[in-house]
Amino acid sequence: MERHITAGIDGSSESLDAADWAAREALSRGLPLHLAHAVDEPASRTRLPELDTPAERERTALDRAALRLSYGHPTLRIRSSRVPGPPVPALLAAAESAETLVLGSRGYTGFAAFMVGSVALAVTAGASRPVVLVRAGERPADEHEDSTSSPYLPVVLGLDLEHACDEVLEYAFDAAAVRHAPLHVVHTWMVPLMPSASADDPAEEKARALSATLAPWRHKYPEIPVREQLFHGRAGHHLLMASTKASLMVIGRRTTPGGHLGVTTHSVVHHVLCPLAVVPHA
Repeated sequence: MERHITAGIDGSSESLDAADWAAREALSRGLPLHLAHAVDEPASRTRLPELDTPAERERTALDRAALRLSYGHPTLRIRSSRVPGPPVPALLAAAESAETLVLGSRGYTGFAAFMVGSVALAVTAGASRPVVLVRAGERPADEHEDSTSSPYLPVVLGLDLEHACDEVLEYAFDAAAVRHAPLHVVHTWMVPLMPSASADDPAEEKARALSATLAPWRHKYPEIPVREQLFHGRAGHHLLMASTKASLMVIGRRTTPGGHLGVTTHSVVHHVLCPLAVVPHA
């Protein structure tokens, strides 16, 4: 199957903002864009207006999204489809064949209000492929230092050294390479700052472990400037601060039965101030 980026469409302005981000991402990677709209109702006409009118409205919303994106990105290959079933399982199925699934937020009302809806949360927690969550109102210039003609802001990777899986590292380095952007790697820990007399300095130990983890990836992507950042404290706080000057944030999510998000991931998902890629790993 051809590689592609998929964007979930529901007719809302938030999903259109996410689809526009997905279109730019697809262009930068030389991939086609797939617009997927979940429909939990019969595909055929029933001749009952109360049933047929919503279906026609959804078809129109999907067609309008494809048309709008084709005007904005005339060289992008776009296909659209109605995916049968309730939104969560339909989008999870659409994600299976995608490089990345892109979803929008319900709304955005300030510094601490990403307000991700229940569908996006459930899909993010259960998807087998990376999911990118895009704030409502996200614009191309937001990813750059000054304007779309200026360099990209850094890609930020929140790295858990205990689960530093290749899937998460590769996604972050690849995203930085596509954007020709620096990569800022953030690791936090909560052990005491003052080691015992018989223990190594935790900061030095963490720094060595972080450098060792990143060394092969620096070698694979020598063109990417990498900044290693270590913080003592809660991961969510430091990641949210880093997101204020980032074009994209990347974090990992361990795949667990039932598809639950951890406390840190849940906090970042709700409050991050830039597009967020959540990458599943074992």
